[in-house]
Amino acid sequence: MLYAIRNTIIQQPFSKVYGYISNPENLPKWANAFSSVKDGAALLETPQGQVPIKLKTLTDKDAGNVDWVMTFPDGSEGIAYSRVSPLSDDTMLYSFTLTPPPLPLEELEGVLSQQCSILEKELEELKIILEK
Repeated sequence: MLYAIRNTIIQQPFSKVYGYISNPENLPKWANAFSSVKDGAALLETPQGQVPIKLKTLTDKDAGNVDWVMTFPDGSEGIAYSRVSPLSDDTMLYSFTLTPPPLPLEELEGVLSQQCSILEKELEELKIILEK
């Protein structure tokens, strides 16, 4: 199976990084796939236009985990896993793993490659936001 995996180093304490990332309403500020998030629902930007989805955020502060389960209108699911790992008191490693979207196999390779590029830019934006 193919995955999009990216990491970034963020120079801030755990509480600031984890607190920001674990709040799903912050997703539209750094993850351009989301135009809005509120109360377990989100609007996802796709090449075909906006798609309303259910968004479940799973958190485990002790482990540093923030995961998202995205349920699409047809009932299929996409999952994104992330983790904030302290390297020191004020330096965090943020790791993000995106599982393949619910697409036919022949469409996945190009989409996942594109998502890797987008994810790199999103993590750069997240780093900028948190290091201000």
